[in-house]
Amino acid sequence: MDLSRRIRSINNENPSDWEIHYITKKLVANGASIVDLTIGEHDIGTDSSILEAMYTSAISGNTGYAPIPGQLELRKAIAKRVEEQTKVETTYRNILVTPGGQAALFATLAATADEGDKALYLDPFYATYPGTIKALGLIPVPVLTQSYFGFEPQKPELVNSAYGAKSLLINSPNNPTGAVYSSETIHTIANVCKENDLWLISDEVYNTQVWQGKHISPRSLPRMAERTLVVGSMSKSHAMTGSRIGWVIGPEEVVSGLTELATRTTYGVAGYIQDAALFAINQGEILEKKVSAPFERRKGIATKVLSNFPSLKYVVPKGGMYLMIDIRNTGLSGKDFANQLLYKHSIAVMPGESFGKS
Repeated sequence: MDLSRRIRSINNENPSDWEIHYITKKLVANGASIVDLTIGEHDIGTDSSILEAMYTSAISGNTGYAPIPGQLELRKAIAKRVEEQTKVETTYRNILVTPGGQAALFATLAATADEGDKALYLDPFYATYPGTIKALGLIPVPVLTQSYFGFEPQKPELVNSAYGAKSLLINSPNNPTGAVYSSETIHTIANVCKENDLWLISDEVYNTQVWQGKHISPRSLPRMAERTLVVGSMSKSHAMTGSRIGWVIGPEEVVSGLTELATRTTYGVAGYIQDAALFAINQGEILEKKVSAPFERRKGIATKVLSNFPSLKYVVPKGGMYLMIDIRNTGLSGKDFANQLLYKHSIAVMPGESFGKS
């Protein structure tokens, strides 16, 4: 018997793009000492105070079914945080708590298009974007960006791709390029969405990691709150990657519909994890800056080191945990460069081909 076309289509790209990541995990498991930079994982781990809050909640009995859209106090805290950041009126009714940002991404794509519809996303892209779109039976359409423009999308490419599409997925600060979209770029994206009646899905999981410029949520622009769904997460802001706690921010009717979807898929998030997330959010910027500070410091170290190698070009990352290096002057492909770095120097990185054509 065959699996469905939907399941078979999820990852029919070249699986060798992720070969280095899988090889690295196997080598480390076998005792090899490797600097593993293949995945966006904090090396500091979740703060002990958050784990203590999680433990206290669990041992106190908050281990049963939790409200499917999320515990009220957590939804209120997320809404308050977002309203303070964006100056857009936000209530708990605009918030759906999800098992991580990936579940939020799946939900927003499910809410905004039907099977066979075109869903746009920017290239370079976070690894799961095309597969998530295909898992819903949608047609993934990449919108290419260029390093010349700092990997910020340009209006001609957006307009040329918009015809017949239902949604556009963006990610700023961006994984993997480190781009933080300018006010001009965000306004251009918003105008293209309004002119072409597109839903805008804004992946903002790195919004606490901005080193240059300012993060602008497109939901804060005029007439955009009604057509924007924001994906958020505690994974990057609070180093809670394994806790799987995220959210969708959107119009009340969308959150209501996605609650029905969650009832039939994830069935909510464990209460003790939600209590830990509430504790973490209530610590404010102090804890967020503690988590983000190492990456800003390392960005400075990396760019200083790379300044000694003029043949290696790069776009200075304005945010996020990543730096993308142009190694074409070496004569190697990204995959060949990464392989040699791994086997000669025990440093594992992802080749640029893993993140799209751009």
